[in-house]
Amino acid sequence: MSHMPIGPVYQRADADGAAAMSVASRPLPMSGVGVLDKASMILSVVEQRPASLAQVVAISGLPRPTVYRIATALERLELLTRDAHGRFLPGARIGHSGAAHPRDRLEHIAEGVLAELHTRTGLNARVHRRRDAVHICVASSSDPVTGQDAVPLGTARPAKSGPVAQVLLAWEDPDELYAGLRGARFNAAQLALVRQRGWAHGPDVMVLDEYVLAVPVRDGDGRVSAALVLSGPRARMAKLPERGLRNTVIDAAAGLTETLPRPSNRPRPRPRPRLRSVPPR
Repeated sequence: MSHMPIGPVYQRADADGAAAMSVASRPLPMSGVGVLDKASMILSVVEQRPASLAQVVAISGLPRPTVYRIATALERLELLTRDAHGRFLPGARIGHSGAAHPRDRLEHIAEGVLAELHTRTGLNARVHRRRDAVHICVASSSDPVTGQDAVPLGTARPAKSGPVAQVLLAWEDPDELYAGLRGARFNAAQLALVRQRGWAHGPDVMVLDEYVLAVPVRDGDGRVSAALVLSGPRARMAKLPERGLRNTVIDAAAGLTETLPRPSNRPRPRPRPRLRSVPPR
């Protein structure tokens, strides 16, 4: 299979002024089918970070009408989506294929925990995993009337902004932290605060005009493998969450951790209390 580098842009400058290789410097496999190769080029651009139409054109080197035609077609197929600023992002179908842990034990158990959180708090609950440059919604509470998920499963967002991205990065190794902070809209001091608190709070990058509380879910080895997320309207969630609500989510995350496999030579910690009830407002 032949390969080719895409577009004329081979380096970009991050906010810190350091040169970083863009997707354009990475040779892409070619299928020999023109429209598929162009679609692959466009997907490779937006996999790195959100990109406007003009940015995709500049990086890919493709004509603007071609990018617009293919990108909007990919959007209709749910291979691309757009954020609140109209920038292209990986779509829900790419999120589903990239979840890396499809329907694993955590996601099965999470369904009941998310439903309980939604019932107790009146807020939407989700589980997110991180995969490379994006974080993906892998489980979500459902509307009790319509049965629709609060956020479609597989929805992906770049792991460069928002509380969920902070929680999924804050406990990583130093090298991973350094790489994750390049181009991020948060800094090392903010991640240190997340580690100190054990949670993160701020605007929801998946639902416009909502805020989220995110806490880590650890795997059997103690590493953060997911984030448990509670989201709600600005009127209720814009201020720092009250202690009772924070404890409810932290207890739920600890309960999820208890369900995950643990090496046989490591004892399980003492059980945490069940979820504390927080009456809906």
